[in-house]
Amino acid sequence: MKSFERLLEEKVNDYNIKCGLYEEINKYINSVNSEITTPEIARGVYNIISETLQISDLNEDSKLKSNDIVLKQYADFKNLIFNSDNPFNVALRLSIAGNIMDFAACPEFFINSEQYLNNIINEVLTADFAIDDSQELEDRIKFSKTLLFLGDNAGEIVFDKLLIETINHPNVYYAVRGKPVINDVTVDDASYVGIDKIAKVISNGYDAPSTIIEKASKEFKKIYNDADLIISKGQGNLEGLINNTRDDLYFLLMVKCDVIARLLVVKKGDYIVKKNNR
Repeated sequence: MKSFERLLEEKVNDYNIKCGLYEEINKYINSVNSEITTPEIARGVYNIISETLQISDLNEDSKLKSNDIVLKQYADFKNLIFNSDNPFNVALRLSIAGNIMDFAACPEFFINSEQYLNNIINEVLTADFAIDDSQELEDRIKFSKTLLFLGDNAGEIVFDKLLIETINHPNVYYAVRGKPVINDVTVDDASYVGIDKIAKVISNGYDAPSTIIEKASKEFKKIYNDADLIISKGQGNLEGLINNTRDDLYFLLMVKCDVIARLLVVKKGDYIVKKNNR
């Protein structure tokens, strides 16, 4: 919950209000069911802070900064992709590298954002994936009729745009969160970076930093059920879909915690392109 501590330090100057929020957050965390997922807990904490401060998008400025950091280099990244021997592989790697832009799991990124991102990009471009189902994913994209792409964080979404442009699929839906939560992508964020020009942007209808099908809107559920290929970005989406049985679902992420590392039998910090095979 370090991202929320940082948020409180940035947004709250009044000592009494800050203490009250810490007390309310601790009370909430101690009261939740042990089976509730981490994204659901994060949703609850975010809503406590948002409602108390009466600010709907607590990270609006930081999300804008994240998007602009990548947009500033957008043309360079696009040239890197399309001048490479394997544009799909490079675009996929950049999209996974962008997964570092995560307030909740990687707060250190925001200390020196541009340098940190470029270091990760250089690493991911040459790294071996701990789980690598990328060739099968590329093959399935060619034959899919409807591709659903589940977005994750601001900033990262510019790399998703580059991947979608590289895939050049005729029928792509890009799913975002129902309302602002942490630095996850919303309809406004997707429009800001231009994803709405290359895909049909849809809300999943819920404000957890994840994709939780039981809580999603009817519109999203229909598109989710009708799609014959789903690309899920980030650890939050994986946590929401981990018990899903679909075999046309692929997870792209950087592993950011020991729990998920143990679950996937990899190491924290590893890069993953994984077909769902539960």
